[in-house]
Amino acid sequence: MLPLQPNEVMLLKILQPPSLEAWLGYDDVGRPILDRLVMGARTSFFVAFWVISVSLTVGTLIGSLSAWIGGYVDLIIVRLMDVFLAFPGILLAIALSGILGPGIENVVFALSIVGWVGFARLARAQTLSLKHRDHVLAALALGAGTVRILRYHLIPLLVTPLLIEATFGIAGIVVAEAGLSFLGLGVQPPAASWGSMIRDGTGYMLMAPHTVLAPGLALLLVVLSVNILGDKLRDRLDVKSL
Repeated sequence: MLPLQPNEVMLLKILQPPSLEAWLGYDDVGRPILDRLVMGARTSFFVAFWVISVSLTVGTLIGSLSAWIGGYVDLIIVRLMDVFLAFPGILLAIALSGILGPGIENVVFALSIVGWVGFARLARAQTLSLKHRDHVLAALALGAGTVRILRYHLIPLLVTPLLIEATFGIAGIVVAEAGLSFLGLGVQPPAASWGSMIRDGTGYMLMAPHTVLAPGLALLLVVLSVNILGDKLRDRLDVKSL
């Protein structure tokens, strides 16, 4: 919607500092940093939206079913979650992205594989505390099936803690996407990403620090804002613990 030209190369303006013409200056090949910063924000939003959507859906279903069914099914799923938690999330995402190859779709897939575990643990813990409540026992006595109980009696009560968990998860995903792009495993040129912008500017920090400061500060402010939003949301909804 905006008249942006993030991929326009102007050789005469390589590494020019911020000015009235370009508020954040130009990068190492003469592209306007502000335009690329906005396009990088779109990349981060795209990745965060899809990773949170997939992780939240898959994790909630797995965690809820695990706690509801119990027995060996619950034991196997818990051990599977323990295996995922045994690996540092970002290292596992790097390994998956390296195997799948660079690209934004592969980044979404790799981060979703890593991200579902947190939602599954939370959903399982909440379901264990809810499955013995009177309204659930009444639904069982009336002959309600597993799908109906999960849909109408359990999952609606999980929305608040899962929503707060998702808010905090956005910050981690934005950082993870930037990290993968910094390593060359995320979006590929000429597409813009805050991580790739930081990587391209690291070689010019002494002569053109704006090439790193602009995307770095944008990443800092977004992550800080999302974390503050999560804290305020948790206080507003009065969730004592996740």
